[in-house]
Amino acid sequence: MEAYCFKCKEKRIIAQPDATFTRRAQPATRGVCGDCGTALFRMGRTPAHEGMKIPKPQLSTSSKKTRNKKRQGKLVIVESPAKAQSIGRFLGKGYTLRASVGHVRDLLKSRLAVDVENDFEPEYRVPNDKRELVKALKKDVAGAESVYLATDLDREGEAIAWHLMESTGIEPERLHRVTFHEITRDAIEHAFAQPRGINMKLVNAQQTRRILDRLVGFSLSELLWKKVAGRLGAGRVQSVAVRLIVEREREIDSHVPEEYWHINAELLRAEHADEDKCFVARLHKFEGKLVGRDKEYRLQSEEQVKPLLRDLEGASWRVIAVKRGVRRRKPYAPFRTSTLQQEASRRLRFRAGRTMAVAQQLYQGDDRNSEHDGGLITYMRTDSVQVSPEAQKQVRAFIHEMYGENYLPAKPPRYRKGKSSQEAHEAIRPTDVSRTPDDVKGSLSRDQYRLYDLIWRRFVGSQMASAIYDTLRVDVRATGKHNIYDFRANGVSIRFPGFLRVYEPSTSENESREKDSGEIADLQNDELLVLHKLLPEQRFTKPPPRFTEASLIKSLEGHGIGRPSTYAPTLSTIVNRGYVMRDDRQLRPTDIGVTVNDLLVEFFSDVLDVSFTARMESALDLIAGGTRERVPVLSEFYGPFADAVKRAHRDMPTIDKTPELVGRDCPMCGKELLIRRGRYGQFIGCSGFPACRHTETVIEKIGVTCPDCNNELAERRTKKGRTFFGCTSFPECEWTSWTRPLSMPCPTCGSLLLSKGRNKAVCSGCDGVWSVDEIGEAADGKNGVEVPKPA
Repeated sequence: MEAYCFKCKEKRIIAQPDATFTRRAQPATRGVCGDCGTALFRMGRTPAHEGMKIPKPQLSTSSKKTRNKKRQGKLVIVESPAKAQSIGRFLGKGYTLRASVGHVRDLLKSRLAVDVENDFEPEYRVPNDKRELVKALKKDVAGAESVYLATDLDREGEAIAWHLMESTGIEPERLHRVTFHEITRDAIEHAFAQPRGINMKLVNAQQTRRILDRLVGFSLSELLWKKVAGRLGAGRVQSVAVRLIVEREREIDSHVPEEYWHINAELLRAEHADEDKCFVARLHKFEGKLVGRDKEYRLQSEEQVKPLLRDLEGASWRVIAVKRGVRRRKPYAPFRTSTLQQEASRRLRFRAGRTMAVAQQLYQGDDRNSEHDGGLITYMRTDSVQVSPEAQKQVRAFIHEMYGENYLPAKPPRYRKGKSSQEAHEAIRPTDVSRTPDDVKGSLSRDQYRLYDLIWRRFVGSQMASAIYDTLRVDVRATGKHNIYDFRANGVSIRFPGFLRVYEPSTSENESREKDSGEIADLQNDELLVLHKLLPEQRFTKPPPRFTEASLIKSLEGHGIGRPSTYAPTLSTIVNRGYVMRDDRQLRPTDIGVTVNDLLVEFFSDVLDVSFTARMESALDLIAGGTRERVPVLSEFYGPFADAVKRAHRDMPTIDKTPELVGRDCPMCGKELLIRRGRYGQFIGCSGFPACRHTETVIEKIGVTCPDCNNELAERRTKKGRTFFGCTSFPECEWTSWTRPLSMPCPTCGSLLLSKGRNKAVCSGCDGVWSVDEIGEAADGKNGVEVPKPA
């Protein structure tokens, strides 16, 4: 039998083991370390406990006194003071509200705190910063006739309620568990009228997740401290997220741009060439073969395009088909946690953690000084898109009154649920749709108003009629001297806006929209056209984009990794640990992140496998549903994992931690400067640390000349890890930019261009905005391509 020795800092065999019971009658074993003699203690039953008389739990003197004291009143315990204040408005007299401020118990931080030899029994304790709070809650519980635990309705909330019961000594006959999707008078009164007991299936699912995360995190962190560096950590979900980011970065680095071309033509009706506006058609087929980057016929070079352009200049043009149609665009489902985080990131520039914090305030009704009571939105941690019949009835009446009968679908829309959605939950929606964003704007902060406006519009739009478009497709044939070319133009116009009157999706949600060819005249079959201008367009394939918070959450959800409550903590953890940095909303792996990822993938490929993590999430759902048990799930995982940990301790290479010499002395104290590794990669530090704290950034030149002094520009980072670009001659030259400078100059004025998004550049001199694809050759004056005008 082994236990963790604080002096040896490893597990040691317990010498002189003595089976005993704690004051609460829990089995344990006392002994000493076989190597250093330090006292060891381990919870759990052993064969030595068989036949021993189990003592009665010892109650404190205060407990004996309060047990005989007459209890009175009703005590309600929630997680936060703000939630307690909101609920208290509806409960009235006779109820006392208290807040637990989150969890009141957790696994011990100093050791594994999971007995892997005794059915993975967890060892919980009240953290030091919660002891006074728990002591006060115990006193309140002891004097209350009934105790209502009104924590959140998800697994985490159920586990908080269970920990409160265990740590404060609430008897089952006095315990009442209440849950609600929204903080409104009707919802609160209904919940308190129908209390229930603790749902141990949900508690077991949460405990399993917590134990899994501790087994993985504690074991891998201990390994990384030994093999790589201190202060590192790993996690079951976080490490998979880092792996996705690292692999995406390698895809970007290994991408080789491939050239391809489009040929567009500006056309006019032959009989009305002086009256009509040009419309644009794109080469669709060449000699009957589809043209495109991934089609049967690909235009790969200018040499291949030039003969076609010459042939098209003298071609005859006519319309061969005009097809008019109608397209319906269905509204988007109301928000669930992941889609809210994604849309708030794209539209409001909110990080996932900020979104959830503001949504929590809206749910609880924090600091609202208005005539409206309660929370403004329903529970914000959900993976369901269903809406209650009462809410649908209310919103349909609102739509009919505000927008008219035409905007109301014949039947309430139904949206497809996710693979693992918990249909007991609802989508994120306003608690009262008649509270429009303008009505409550005066009682909300700016962030609260913007997020509520987004949620309100998405929900109302989700219950409205589809948008209707008139579509037009024109096929044009150009008959040249040598070949036949088929061009195509598309036109789209809105006939009926439908849900778009309330909610317009962001561009990334709308990527599949057809490209509009401009205003197209009323064309007829066999009508003759004239060519106004040919527009050859050179392009290059692009690597996949770096992950943003929105796209990473979408990827994690698509792979079945994590659940609504885990996305925001996962993102903050991988950034705080220094494995990933934010670079203008994009997520980039740091050097230490790549190193740790590669080592963990090599030795723990199963644990960091996307499908494995998704299967574990499914197993947790089965435990929550009661179809699987906690111990078998943990046993199946831990056996192979423990073997992999032993192999990694034996075979994983130790990273050389010896700092490199820079070759010059510290300007502050004269000692040698070293290249050290920190949270955000390498930096230069003094060898006299901690007496001397002089640091410098490692200069990474980007091959661009400074516009002020003609020295080179370099990529740098602030103390908080944010990337910027500055001159290598700093502090003599103080030129800086938050956006990356480009090596190509502005085609118009020759000034420095700064990147703007994935494919745009803005001139620092004339402020013109350019397409990077268009100026790639134009800036050098090659291939005879005409210099485009800035957008």
